[in-house]
Amino acid sequence: MSQTAKPQQSYLGPLIIIGVLFFTLGYITWTNSTLIPFLQIVCQLSDFEAFFVTSAFYMSYFFLAIPSSSILQKFGFKNGIIISLGIVIVGSLLFIPAAQSRTFGLFLLGLFVQGMGLALMQTAVNPYVSLLGPIESAAKRISLVGIANKIAGIISPIILGGLVLKGSEELQAKLKTATGAEMDAILQEMSDRVNMPYIILAVFLLLVAVYIKMSNLPEIEGEEDETTAKSIHTSVFSYPNLVLGVFAIVFYVGAEVIAGDGIAQYGKNIGISLDKAKYFTSLTLGAMLVGYVIGIIAIPKYIKQEKALVLSSVAGLIFTLSAIFTDGYTSVYSIALMGLANALMWPSIFPLAIKGLGKFTKLGSALLVMGIGPGGGLVTLAYAALGGESNPQRGFWVMGFCYAYILFYALVGHKKHSW
Repeated sequence: MSQTAKPQQSYLGPLIIIGVLFFTLGYITWTNSTLIPFLQIVCQLSDFEAFFVTSAFYMSYFFLAIPSSSILQKFGFKNGIIISLGIVIVGSLLFIPAAQSRTFGLFLLGLFVQGMGLALMQTAVNPYVSLLGPIESAAKRISLVGIANKIAGIISPIILGGLVLKGSEELQAKLKTATGAEMDAILQEMSDRVNMPYIILAVFLLLVAVYIKMSNLPEIEGEEDETTAKSIHTSVFSYPNLVLGVFAIVFYVGAEVIAGDGIAQYGKNIGISLDKAKYFTSLTLGAMLVGYVIGIIAIPKYIKQEKALVLSSVAGLIFTLSAIFTDGYTSVYSIALMGLANALMWPSIFPLAIKGLGKFTKLGSALLVMGIGPGGGLVTLAYAALGGESNPQRGFWVMGFCYAYILFYALVGHKKHSW
C-alpha cells in the first residue's frame, strides 16, 4: 500500500532522486533554445515557423496532463515516473530519422512525444516535492531541486549548441551562395549533428529509469487539513486558488520560455552573431539559478512564498520595460535578468495553487501541468507574431501582460479558496 510521507520523516533520499529528475527535465526542456535556430537553418524556416518547436513540445502538456493524473492514480508516483522516462526515450530516438530526412514535422513529433513523457513526469514530481514536507516550506524544497533543473538548463545550450550550431555563421554564409545538391549536402551535414547527442540522451534516461526502479522511493498522498475536510467542495474546479493558479502557470511558463528559449533568436534578430547568441540562454538560466539560491535561503525564514511571488512579478515588469526601451546588449541582459524574476514563480505558484485540495491534489497538479501547454505553446507564438525579425522588441509587451496577471494572483488570486 502507499506510504504517506510525514513532515518529521527524513526526505533527503527522495529529494536527491527528484533532483535527478529535475535535472533531466531541465536539460531536455532547454534544448529547445538551441533547436529553434538549428531547425530554422536545417529546415529553412521563418521565425514564426521556428517557434513551433516550443508549441509542439509544450502543447503535449495540455493534452497529456489529465491522462497523466489517471496513470499516477493507477500506478503510483514511482512507476509513473519510470513510464514517463520510457516515453521520453522514444521521443528522443525519433530525432534520428527526423535528422536523416530533414523533415520538420518528424522533428515536431519527436518533441511532442518528449513533451508527453515530461508532462507525466511533471505531474508526478511537483506535487511529490510539495507534499514531501510542510506545505509552508514547499517553495524552498522546489527551489532546492530547481537548482539541478537550472544547472542542466545552463549546460544544455553550451553542450548541444556547441555541437549542432558549431560554425553556424560560416554555414549560413555558404548557404547564401549554394544551390541544389551543394545546399542539400551542407544542410544534411548540419542535420546529422543531432544524432549522437540524442542517442546519448536516450541511454542516460534508460540508466535513470533503472536507478529509479531499484530505489526505495516512497509514495505520498495529499492530506486534507481540518478546513478542507469540513468543506463542501465536490469538484476540483470549485477551488479558485487552483483555477486562477492554472492561468498563473500559463503566463509564467510563457514568460519563462520567451526569456529562455527566445533570447538567442532575439540576439540574432538584433544583429548579434549566432555563434555568440546561441549561448545567451545560459545567461537566463544562470540568473534563475541565483533566484533559486535566494529562495532556499529566504523562504520561509525571511519571506513567505506569496510575498516572494509579488516581488518576482514586479521585477519581471521592470526587466520587461527595460528590454523594450533599451538597445543591444543592454536589452539582452534585461531579458536574461527575467530569469531572476522567474526563478521563484513556479516554486511559489504551485504550492499556493494546490494548498488545501486534499483528495483533488493529483488532479489539481495535472491541471497546473496542463497550463504549461498554452504557456509554452501559444503565449510564445503570440510573442513571435507580435515581434519577430521586423520588430523584435515589440513582442515583449506579451511578457508585460504575463507578469501583470501573476502579480494579481500573488496579491489576490491565491487567497480565494471558494467562489
